[in-house]
Amino acid sequence: MVKITVVGAGNVGATTAHLLALKGLGDVIILIDIVEGLPQGKALDMLESGPVEGFDCRVIGTNNYEDTKNSDIVVITAGVARKPGMSRDDLLQINTKIVKSVTEQIAKHSPHCILIVVSNPLDAMVYVASETAKLPKNKVIGMAGILDSTRFRSFIAAELGVSVRKIEAMVLGGHGDDMVPLVSYTKVHGKPITGLLPKEKIAALVERTRKGGGEIVGLLKTGSAFYAPASSVVEMVDSIVNDKKKVLPCAAYLDGQYEINGYFIGVPAKLGKNGVEEVVELELNEEEKKQFKETANHVKELIDSIIL
Repeated sequence: MVKITVVGAGNVGATTAHLLALKGLGDVIILIDIVEGLPQGKALDMLESGPVEGFDCRVIGTNNYEDTKNSDIVVITAGVARKPGMSRDDLLQINTKIVKSVTEQIAKHSPHCILIVVSNPLDAMVYVASETAKLPKNKVIGMAGILDSTRFRSFIAAELGVSVRKIEAMVLGGHGDDMVPLVSYTKVHGKPITGLLPKEKIAALVERTRKGGGEIVGLLKTGSAFYAPASSVVEMVDSIVNDKKKVLPCAAYLDGQYEINGYFIGVPAKLGKNGVEEVVELELNEEEKKQFKETANHVKELIDSIIL
């Protein structure tokens, strides 16, 4: 039996829980939040969609971490969302407290789980969760690169008028404005994007990708993105639960790879039943190496400022 807990019944958490049920990725899905009635109401609503959608998994809402006991996978979406004009970094201190508190409860009740962190600033929050949970490093993962990559692919598809299924793209580095879309690895129908679009247009697509989350925050005004983030989490869960060994860009712990030691940052990672089973080292060109070093330095600065 596969038990999955989603912490936080806001837009990202609730959408994630529903997609997990729709795709049949868990036998039991727990939605937990501190607000009384919120996770219970949303879980019941999801459960009642089961006969129409054809899923039989149990969806349970709760305010009690005892109900999450022995979860196989825990997804942390809890935290304060950005407001217009805010960067992800502005959330550092308040979300550190929230993620630390949540992770303490998760570690107590599910000491053998695989932990997926979604809260921002992402790379720093994965570090907080890892330091708090004391789980093996391969069992703590951050969701970011999949989201950034799917945004990049969406923008390219719209620009060229092609199917998103025909686009290969990967975004590495910290989940912030200095993320690194790998233009040298971006292909459309197997052809390098550099031969399909002029440099200035590619640069504009890269910049839009870097500011993709902020663009949505600016439009919504009272919230942040949740459909694409939830879909990105579910792709990770699918690869883990079904041991698909997909190589996906995630915030994974680095122990010398990409010349980084001791913290989490977005890199290609093979995800299977054991969590991160391998960090894949790509050969970057000089400009990409420079950008990756810059984003890594920024992540380290954030981590160094955290008080646990």
